[in-house]
Amino acid sequence: MTTSEDQLLMPDGELSLQLPAGADAVNMFGDVYGGWVASQLVLASEIRAGQEACGRVATVSVGRMGFMSPVLRGTVLSFHTRIIERGHSSLRIQVEVWGRCPDGNELRKVTGAECVQVAIDPQGRIRRLPLPEVG
Repeated sequence: MTTSEDQLLMPDGELSLQLPAGADAVNMFGDVYGGWVASQLVLASEIRAGQEACGRVATVSVGRMGFMSPVLRGTVLSFHTRIIERGHSSLRIQVEVWGRCPDGNELRKVTGAECVQVAIDPQGRIRRLPLPEVG
């Protein structure tokens, strides 16, 4: 799939986090710093995993990310998550990051990655996930 075809698609998954990229998130060129976007991506996966785990989670891994274009200051970023695999204690979550330009006219995919989160107890030990709700 080409980048232009990919950008014609709509976000896949549940909206887990949405926020504007502010002045504190820009690099020396005035574009949003990729590390800031990456940290928000991990936060979105933690939010989704915490809901599914009914409690505390920890990040185990973050897959490869590739940015499709620079993100301008003021872009509203939306982080959509989808659980793609559920283990006994871990969740593999696909995160898509979409941006709406500051003028509000263009929605485009910015980046995405897979994250693995593990459920942990108050002492930081791995615990089983609760059974998924049926129905």
